[in-house]
Amino acid sequence: MRRLFLAVLPLLAVSFVTAATARELSEDMDMIAANYSAVLHTDNPATLKQALADMYAAAADARDATPPKLRGQAPESPQMQDYRRGIDTLLGQIEQAQAKVEKGDIEGAKQVAGQFKQTRDENHAKFR
Repeated sequence: MRRLFLAVLPLLAVSFVTAATARELSEDMDMIAANYSAVLHTDNPATLKQALADMYAAAADARDATPPKLRGQAPESPQMQDYRRGIDTLLGQIEQAQAKVEKGDIEGAKQVAGQFKQTRDENHAKFR
């Protein structure tokens, strides 16, 4: 019995850490919005990198969530797949902006970031 407990204990610890780090969808969206504002208003490469990294982390976390409008939908339903495609589009745009920042192209990164708004508007119309 003790061996079983010792074997299961690390799994429980990982479960609690995972649950503690998972945010609500609304928190992810707030984090994306706050960092989007930072992306648009900074010329500091370090600040831009951090804001994009935080946006990416929040979007990746949001990908696994279910929007309130889609609650009750099967994970593989067409609507949920469409939701994840929208998040994947945003993740790809963030990666493009990050690549521009890495090359020192701050203005190019901000141009790519300008596309985030269109992606947001299209997906909010469907899922919010």
